[in-house]
Amino acid sequence: MLDQIDTKLLAALQKNAQLTAQQLGELLHMSPSQAGRRRQRLEAEGHIKCYVARLDAHKLGLRIQGFVQVHLATHGAEHSQGFAQLVDITPEITDAWTMTGDADYLLRVYCADLPDLNRLIQDVLLKHPAVARVHSQIVMDQLKTDGPLPT
Repeated sequence: MLDQIDTKLLAALQKNAQLTAQQLGELLHMSPSQAGRRRQRLEAEGHIKCYVARLDAHKLGLRIQGFVQVHLATHGAEHSQGFAQLVDITPEITDAWTMTGDADYLLRVYCADLPDLNRLIQDVLLKHPAVARVHSQIVMDQLKTDGPLPT
């Protein structure tokens, strides 16, 4: 069970994962060692999965962000596992969800340009034997970037 101090600590780390125990202690009105132990406990309990660096896609030359809905022709375990493996090894696919509704999967992709997106769709996704069709949408502008989870 999380208390108010835990939720405040988690909210602070979502904004800046590099906060030191000293900084967390000041924010939480406790000693650095107490704040550090709380963070360690939350990590051990799995509330904090990992710490990552968010990179700037545009500065890396990835000008196209898109979402691709994937519709499978067949839904057997073998095809689903094969498609999941394809998703895992394709670097342009950064996020993937199984969905309810019309599409079976929703993929977030980053590509250098439109020909690169077309190659991903035509030569990678549609070549998979389980894929019947895809529907892509290109992001024009991102109003909120991977916002923090509500705590």
